[in-house]
Amino acid sequence: MATEYDGQGYRVPRASGGGRGHRVPAGLRAPFEGRTWREFGYVLLSLPIAIVMFVWAVTAVSLGAGLLVTFVGIPVLALGLAGCRGFGALERARARGLLRVDVAEPEPLTVRGPGALAWIGAVLKSGSSWRNLLFALLRFPWAVFSFAVGVSFWTYGWALLTYPLWFWVFPMYAGQGGIQLYGDEHHSVYLDNPFEITVTSLIGLVFTLVTPWILRGLTTVDGLLVRGLLGPSRLSQRVERLESGRGAVVDTAAADLRRIERDLHDGAQARLVSLAMDLGLAKEKLREDPEAAARMVDEAHGEVKTALRELRDLARGIHPAVLTDRGLDPALSSVAARCTVPVTVTTDLPGRPAAAIEGIAYYTASELLQNISKHSRAHHATVDLWRTDDRLMLLVTDDGVGGADPAKGSGLAGLSARLGAVDGLLVVDSPPGGPTRITAELPWRA
Repeated sequence: MATEYDGQGYRVPRASGGGRGHRVPAGLRAPFEGRTWREFGYVLLSLPIAIVMFVWAVTAVSLGAGLLVTFVGIPVLALGLAGCRGFGALERARARGLLRVDVAEPEPLTVRGPGALAWIGAVLKSGSSWRNLLFALLRFPWAVFSFAVGVSFWTYGWALLTYPLWFWVFPMYAGQGGIQLYGDEHHSVYLDNPFEITVTSLIGLVFTLVTPWILRGLTTVDGLLVRGLLGPSRLSQRVERLESGRGAVVDTAAADLRRIERDLHDGAQARLVSLAMDLGLAKEKLREDPEAAARMVDEAHGEVKTALRELRDLARGIHPAVLTDRGLDPALSSVAARCTVPVTVTTDLPGRPAAAIEGIAYYTASELLQNISKHSRAHHATVDLWRTDDRLMLLVTDDGVGGADPAKGSGLAGLSARLGAVDGLLVVDSPPGGPTRITAELPWRA
């Protein structure tokens, strides 16, 4: 099945030709996959690079610490830390190219002022510099271990697996050849008969099939080291998320203001202008034609009701009065009643969250129910709301066609950005064919 996407990120399935043949099991494909060879190359290169990094780090720290009494040690130590930062950049590039581990760049140096002294101070004060030094020290013993294990399994596996192709290269002694398993010049056992050669090759096959998973485990630890020590600190990541969230909040607020202005200008404002003109005409006709004036006043009365309904709907979209007065349960029940699909609302809240969080939860549920009405082709939907520890959980499900994807539409992506601005999370589980489960997680307090 091929898929198309509509404007809200829902995938619409369409028929397509072709089929999928039988695939080789992953365990048999692993030794020949590009990922395995990349990981082996990473392990192979890690040892010489780790030796250079370790020697540099130990030498720089020892020399810098020893020369601190003469004040020459400070620039020496700064130079050593700068070298460790350079090695860190190399390791991030290696991890990105061979392991497909994308690690963000750490926070840059904050050099306050010109001159070498300002640069030295920035290097010594940077937490990233010291984390790179720690990485250089820890990486060496792990590189020795991973190199020994990875290369041993790789070498023994392929050597034994291909043993039937090269066992004949060994010289013959008393009619025997191949690898000498044990013994001396008088009593020896060689792997030279068909049975022994076959068993040796099968043992090599086991080693070869196991090696990719061993390499995967070794490089997983490498990836954790690179992410933990060579990436940005948690504080800088937190600041970056807050800055991104602040930008999302500003953009969302601006978009809401533009929407409100457009709705007022095109709806209630235009209707009120027309109403004022009609009342002016009715006032002029009041003495000449009272009946016509009465009809115009009656029409104006209907326009007033329509304008009030539009203003009420607009206010409900911003922040409904029922949400402020009674909380999320009645407010969500009101939204569910307007949905074109039957909706069951279940809430289990011990109290009321912060007003800002309450508003975001209401807006999120309202948007998701609108998506269900427009795109899901569902027969029934549910809205569940509960509290877990200090988090507010919202789960919206439907039995529609599925295929909702935040990456393919602005609706769900906008909701994810709005939740992320308050340290929230939006998780979409919507396989083609349904059902769709969208979970929103928000802090209980702002």
